[in-house]
Amino acid sequence: MPPKSPTCDALLIGGGHNGLVCAAYLARAGLKVTVLERRHIVGGAAVTEEFHPGFRNSVASYTVSLLQPRVIADLDLPAHGLRIVQRRRNNFLPLPDGGYLLTGGGQTQAQVAKFSARDAERLPAYEARLEAIADVLRALALEPPPNLTDGGWWKALPELLRAGRLGRRLHALDETLRQELLDLFTVSAAEYLDRWFESAPIKALFGFDGVVGNYASPYTPGSAYVLLHHVFGEVNGVKGAWGHAIGGMGAITQAMARSAAAAGAEIRTGAAVREVLVEQGRAVGVVTGSGETLRARAVVANVNPRLLYQQLMAARDVPAPTRERMAHWRCGSGTFRMNVALERLPSFSALPGEGDHLTAGIVLAPSLAYMDRAYRDAVEHGWSRQPIVEMLIPSTLDDSLAPAGKHVASLFCQQVAPVLADGKSWDDHRDEVAELMIATVDRFAPGFADSVIARQALSPLDLERTFGLIGGDIFHGALSLNQLFSARPMLGQADYRGAIPGLYLCGAGTHPGGGVTGAPGHNAARRIIADLG
Repeated sequence: MPPKSPTCDALLIGGGHNGLVCAAYLARAGLKVTVLERRHIVGGAAVTEEFHPGFRNSVASYTVSLLQPRVIADLDLPAHGLRIVQRRRNNFLPLPDGGYLLTGGGQTQAQVAKFSARDAERLPAYEARLEAIADVLRALALEPPPNLTDGGWWKALPELLRAGRLGRRLHALDETLRQELLDLFTVSAAEYLDRWFESAPIKALFGFDGVVGNYASPYTPGSAYVLLHHVFGEVNGVKGAWGHAIGGMGAITQAMARSAAAAGAEIRTGAAVREVLVEQGRAVGVVTGSGETLRARAVVANVNPRLLYQQLMAARDVPAPTRERMAHWRCGSGTFRMNVALERLPSFSALPGEGDHLTAGIVLAPSLAYMDRAYRDAVEHGWSRQPIVEMLIPSTLDDSLAPAGKHVASLFCQQVAPVLADGKSWDDHRDEVAELMIATVDRFAPGFADSVIARQALSPLDLERTFGLIGGDIFHGALSLNQLFSARPMLGQADYRGAIPGLYLCGAGTHPGGGVTGAPGHNAARRIIADLG
């Protein structure tokens, strides 16, 4: 019996931002593409939704910096409605003693000097050092890493050439910077920052980037790389800047969806995938939740690799080395996400009243020691009773999100255990922890709790149920040394080809990792186009 004909060239599982980017590039190359999204709206974790009448916010992902300029240009996202504005200040760190550190706006060095003249003097060298390394890694983000796999020399040659190009890029760094890059992959954020600075506030502000989405202490080896990962970004050509998409993060993915559709891609919502269809060891299509069978030349998964290999594929269809790798694939961000409708703007004890500091990322974690205690308490108790909270108030930059005079706030809260011990469920503790997060903000901004009109609380379990973020993992897998570069998701699959022929991965569980970047979608599309011709 002859094989059944495919209904399209590529089926994409998951309409998150990387899936939409991949679909747009494939469609622009003339391929017939269908995107299948389980939810009623595309965008994955980068969506804007109303969570209380009149109040809209970026539900999960909440800020712009890492989105690749090439993706913005290639997909012509501004023509499809995307507008990004830069924050007027980068970060605001209020302190319990009434002091504060406010960065950005050309005032960072003067602000740091309030706490240490030595640190202020060293700040430009620190920023230049990280920027030089980040420039190399920015370039590598849009290239597949060397794919270390078995095979004859004819298979190894392209990877050796790719490794050679990588070597030349790294050789462009001087010896000090090459050593620095190695250290950033292996040491803790705290150890790295201790080499540069002496004052607790500056180390806290920079160290926060080492635990964002990372269920770990800033003293955990490898957390320095997570810090580095968060300085790759730029907004409107300004490196290291942070921004806001007018209309929220959903404005990014809606623009991507329009770009993909304009190129000819079909996007279906309410179309969950039940399983990947495998015949004679090859991925040939999918079966949807409604029982519909769709066939394609390529099946492209924009989901956590563990979700793909453990939930969407039968164990018999997954090679043993991949099954073993996924059994040890580390997930879990320690993230508790909240969206809050506010009667009025908060007023912080350290800097009362309104001002540009309320457009910044507001970090409520005054020291590295505080962050370390938060992590250790979460491991022992299930959640930190003195948690880490970053608050963003996007309505200070975007009046489309709330009624006139009202505001919305995003609370990105850590540390909480991805899975509670002793059979406890996050469903039983969600409200208790949400109250704790509100109270934490209220300690720094008295009256905040009284200003709350409504709230939406998403525990790690909610993030998994809603967005497929296993253990609430915003990166689709920890950014640890053994889960990066050629080992993301595993050796032999670094070129975006999956464990069996016809299967590809394009999500954050591939190189270069998490964040709203579009890079995995871009890179995977290049591989698929080359393979399908």
